[in-house]
Amino acid sequence: MSAYNPWEMACQQLDTVARRIGLDPNIHAKLRNCKRALIVSVPIQMDDGQVRVFEGYRVQHNLERGPAKGGIRYHPDVTLDEVKALAMWMTWKCAVVGLPYGGAKGGVVCDPNRMSLAEIERLTRRYTSEISIIIGPEKDIPAPDVNTNPQVMSWIMDTYSMNVGYSAPGVVTGKPIDIGGSEGRLTATGRGAMIVIREALQHLNMRPDQCTVAVQGFGNVGGATAQFLHELGCRVVGVSDAFGGVFNPKGLDIPALARHCRTSERHAVAGFDGGDVVEGGAKATEELFKLEVDILAPCALENQITKDNARAIRAKIVAEGANGPTTPEADEILCRKGVFMLPDILANAGGVTVSYFEWVQDIQAHFWQLEDINKELARIMTKGFHDVLEIAEREKCDMRMAAYILAVSRVATAVRLRGIYP
Repeated sequence: MSAYNPWEMACQQLDTVARRIGLDPNIHAKLRNCKRALIVSVPIQMDDGQVRVFEGYRVQHNLERGPAKGGIRYHPDVTLDEVKALAMWMTWKCAVVGLPYGGAKGGVVCDPNRMSLAEIERLTRRYTSEISIIIGPEKDIPAPDVNTNPQVMSWIMDTYSMNVGYSAPGVVTGKPIDIGGSEGRLTATGRGAMIVIREALQHLNMRPDQCTVAVQGFGNVGGATAQFLHELGCRVVGVSDAFGGVFNPKGLDIPALARHCRTSERHAVAGFDGGDVVEGGAKATEELFKLEVDILAPCALENQITKDNARAIRAKIVAEGANGPTTPEADEILCRKGVFMLPDILANAGGVTVSYFEWVQDIQAHFWQLEDINKELARIMTKGFHDVLEIAEREKCDMRMAAYILAVSRVATAVRLRGIYP
């Protein structure tokens, strides 16, 4: 895939919308910079007794609309520029669905697949201690992201609580329910993506039971997206992950594929006997993107759809379950091809929306029923889709530009109202 710099990509997207809406140059300059970026060394003792030092980051892009919100990822390719870009995208994502948050993101450069559970715990606790100076229930609330999960959030919550001297469940979201987590959080991003796709199908007069789907990534986001689209009546014909892909034009048995991934050694789709298997993540993704499907859902990492492969995409709808999976050049190509784009800052906002619900529940010490959570998630995601669609139709622009017009305008209003301190 392209080595496109994600921070440059995020700034380019902001610059484009700033020109479109005539954004005040002073506000533009402020939004083009992150409020703060913390770089930390994370020394831990490995199981063999050796001390290794990992590099970690926590970036807060903007806090004008409320405390910072954003996930933490563990991945060998994490960079500061990537984390800065993800923090900026979180700012827009929270704004586009109307959440009272600013954007943040965190990451540690490591390969958790080559670490024991005890090593990951020690890494998490030391990293949490290092970034504890800027996180907190009223300041910055982390959440799961790539290669992090409810157990990692438990360790973050416990470490922070030990440091402050009392239990502080509101410091993170995506926790297990037993220590202040929320019903519905684990699958919220996928459910939110399904809701937005469902609204798009209705707008385009397309029936779910006549639609085919390809999903890149079968982790927390991709797996849930595939499952909910399967339940909606869509036929999922292709799924790929970092190790390979599986394809079946008659439709994959998604519940069976999920069971296979949970029990297989690499937790990967390769080896599933319900379709034709392609070994190798890059090759499988190449084949997946070429499929003639109604819906393509990239749910892996950023910079997956580039100018080099965008022309091969034959989907009618691209729903970005991942953050920043499409480069600006590829976006232009897809727009010219008439692809209906559901941008990341709208399509995958379900996760942060239910994270917001979890944070509210923790602060109030009052917890909601799953039925109420799913109902409120559907209301917010449906409203977000139609707010963006209204702007797209009024301004005669694509859905990504419309989402950015909405998000940047909301954040700019907050910046203008609050002014510059001192």
